[in-house]
Parts: sequence; C-alpha cells; structure tokens
Amino acid sequence: QVRLVESGGGLVETGGSLKLSCAASGRTVSAYAMAWFRQAPGMEREFVAAINWMTGDTNYADSVKGRFALSRDNAKKTLFLQMNSLLPEDTAVYYCAARRGARSIFEREYDTWGQGTQVTVSS
Repeated sequence: QVRLVESGGGLVETGGSLKLSCAASGRTVSAYAMAWFRQAPGMEREFVAAINWMTGDTNYADSVKGRFALSRDNAKKTLFLQMNSLLPEDTAVYYCAARRGARSIFEREYDTWGQGTQVTVSS
C-alpha cells in the first residue's frame, strides 16, 4: 500500500508560482501512475495532470497546459507539480492520487489519495 502526503500549498498573487510536492511512502511506485486533482469550493473534483512513474509520460488538463508541469524524484519517491502563471480560478484544494497501472484522467480509477493542500490565488 502506498501512502501519499502533499505539501507546498499557500497563498500567491495572480501570475505567481507555487510548487506542490507529493511524497509517497510504502511500496515502490515504479508500477504506479500518479496524478493531481483539484477541488474548488462548491465544485466537483477535477483532473489536473498525471504521470506514468516508470515511463515519465504525462498528460495535462487543457486549463493548465503550458502553465503547470510535472516532475518526479525517483530516489525520494516524490512527485512535483510546478504551477506558473497562476490565476484566481486555480484556487482549490489540490490532491495527489495514485493507482497501479496506466495513468488516467478519471478520479474513480485512483484508489490512493493524499489529504490535500490548499492553493489560493488572489486577484
């Protein structure tokens, strides 16, 4: 079983940057896909970005493409989400998720979740 702990959220002005971290503990994550989802107040949780840990293949939601970027540290089993050019509509709780197998944009296909980290972008 993999356990996920997110960090790095905070308050930033429009146009600013933040880097979120998701540290995985427990089993090796090489056979996993990991993803970030976010949930704004009153909204459903939505897909942000995902990565196949072994291959490094990624995909992004259209709303963040070109502004957000995934990276990973294999030795530390940590996934990063670099968020640039942040907008007020990026304000949400960001969740890290993991699943065995290929990456997916669907929340229901992930069975391991972190506790979330708040990102607030002021206008």
